[in-house]
Amino acid sequence: MATQVTATANAQRTSSFLRVAIALQTLTIFLQAVSAGLLLTSSYGAMLHDVGARVMYGASMLYVLAAVLAWKPGGGSQRPVWHATGFLALASVQVAVGIAHVPSVHLPLGVLMFGLSVLALARR
Repeated sequence: MATQVTATANAQRTSSFLRVAIALQTLTIFLQAVSAGLLLTSSYGAMLHDVGARVMYGASMLYVLAAVLAWKPGGGSQRPVWHATGFLALASVQVAVGIAHVPSVHLPLGVLMFGLSVLALARR
């Protein structure tokens, strides 16, 4: 009986961690949109967008970690792991096209990533 209670508490904790990771990722993507606007209007916008890209990528990696932790020890679904891995792949493409200065791909991909992140957050 104590094992079931502990397992349930651990599953709830990892599920909460997964929700926080998705929320952090969504927030960082939103802040990237704000810093992109600042990029066009201020001198410090480029620095903020560059730092924000690193934070957003780190948040995507945290999402993968949280999804794996929710799946493996808790015995949850593999679906969040696939979603998080796909999102990390999208973030990698986003960083690559951002460095290459291809706004025709970078901007729509950023909007898509924000939408998918909000959708993932709503599902949790």
